[in-house]
Amino acid sequence: MTDHPDSAIAAPPPGGRVRAADRWAARRAGLTGPTIRGFLWQPEPSFSGSEARGRQLMAGNLVFAGHLVETAGRLPWDIAPPSEAFLEALHGFDWLDDLATIPAGAGRKQAQDWLSGWMQRFGRGGGPGWTPDLTGRRQMRLVTHALFVMNGQTPEDRKRTFALLGRQAGFLQSRWRQTPPGLSRFRALSGLIYSACALTGMETALQPALRGLAQECATRIDGTGGIASRNPEELLEVFHLLTWVAAILKDIGKAPDPAINTAIGRIAPTLRSLRHADGTLARMQGGGRGAPGRLDAALARSNVRPSRVKGLAMGYARLGGRRVSLIVDAAPPLLGPGSFDAHASTLGFELVSGRQPVIVSAGSGKRFGTAWRRAGRATASHSTLSLLGYASARLARGGERQDPERQDFISGPTKVEVQEAEMKTADGIALSHDGWRQTHGLVHLRSLQLDRDGSLLRGEDGLAAMTERDRATLDRVLSRLPRDLGLRYAVRFHLHPDATAEIDMGGTAVSIQLPGRETWVFRYGGEAKLTLEPSIYLDGSRVKPRATKQIVLTGALTGYGSAVSWTLARPVGLLPAPGGDETED
Repeated sequence: MTDHPDSAIAAPPPGGRVRAADRWAARRAGLTGPTIRGFLWQPEPSFSGSEARGRQLMAGNLVFAGHLVETAGRLPWDIAPPSEAFLEALHGFDWLDDLATIPAGAGRKQAQDWLSGWMQRFGRGGGPGWTPDLTGRRQMRLVTHALFVMNGQTPEDRKRTFALLGRQAGFLQSRWRQTPPGLSRFRALSGLIYSACALTGMETALQPALRGLAQECATRIDGTGGIASRNPEELLEVFHLLTWVAAILKDIGKAPDPAINTAIGRIAPTLRSLRHADGTLARMQGGGRGAPGRLDAALARSNVRPSRVKGLAMGYARLGGRRVSLIVDAAPPLLGPGSFDAHASTLGFELVSGRQPVIVSAGSGKRFGTAWRRAGRATASHSTLSLLGYASARLARGGERQDPERQDFISGPTKVEVQEAEMKTADGIALSHDGWRQTHGLVHLRSLQLDRDGSLLRGEDGLAAMTERDRATLDRVLSRLPRDLGLRYAVRFHLHPDATAEIDMGGTAVSIQLPGRETWVFRYGGEAKLTLEPSIYLDGSRVKPRATKQIVLTGALTGYGSAVSWTLARPVGLLPAPGGDETED
């Protein structure tokens, strides 16, 4: 993690992340790819930029992926990226959205200089940017911002820009199938479709690209509108791309394959179910809150009637009271190959009141370096129960010696049971997972009940050895521990950093005050030890992690079961008037 600007970084080494086949295809595309001489049509920018970020860039401050780097008058391509995510933002041309947002074209000269420098150094297929994923991202931005970038270009740079657009289009045609399934492949295909819709000489590529996208929709989007990673923010990015593709096709009088529209129709209610009362997404399974405004814009483009999923949405359960939303991870995490971004967060929940998050997870640390990435995936970084020193999903032995970007979970919960209940004045859910059954003979049991006026959340967390086999496993574990110690566990409730908290009522409660002076009170049943401890909040839009606090109930299991009860209440007299704050669509 870069805690301060680094303005003395050496030039980058040759990019080793691009496969030899990709590099060869990029170079070959310059010889065999289409010749682009103009535009058939130019779509609206599909990614919203920020004028404030654009002015930061013009001032020489590169802020990407949680790192701040000062250019000190150099081009970005003369600076070694401090992280993989920083590199991707640079070579995906994310900065072009921000520079294009500055009024009166004030960012054009800098955008042209950066593009010219990139083309001189990498435009013929070299460097770390020639993956189908990054090329798709770069192509979409160059196509949508073409008038902004090419207005006033030198004839030589204009010629090179068209050549680059042709090389990238040809590269995407030949390499999208080799892109890892998921968001990366959706980006590559979207870049190819943009090219086919907008560039002369690419018209014949449209139908094959649309068939490929339809196949990905049918294969990767399940019947409930979810994806395998269960990452809400990743699902939003897929949805964002699909709605833009559908909008572009409509603008040029083409109809998408029905599978694309079907995927859009399935994803929209799932995302609505995963959106909190403040309009942001649940930060689960490696995902963040979502780019500001992106979810609302994508939902509006989709023209899908507002609705939410009944029951689980992509493995998440939702309870909602007046102005209050609670979303709980109610399915196993991804295990095995490809699970390197999964989190051991089963039965963890988040709670938002109005526009203010209250109970959160620590979040994804992948933008802050190896240590934070690994810490963010641990059970203790989520608002749920954990055995001290033992996560509910585990890496392979010696996993710390593996590539930190590729550390998969090899074991964890395989069965999560969920039972929802409607009561007269509240909605409830009872859950369990078997993440510690094989290792300790224990099942985690959690019940949550939220009053419909949003004023009271009741909860209970327990561990139990359910069968004779479970009890035999637990006996072996307990026999290795001191008799008076037992098996220690903790139930954690991570607080948002904007909330202030202090121990209250003689150590039996915690008062939580939110901005705007809204107050919540946490109490427990006395079965455990209550403490208020330091925690961390990992937000990829920030330069560094934010300090915060967590409420911790610590207990010990000495027999075949143990449980703690707790409540989180908002005094009824302080409840705001109904309506106004909760986001519905």
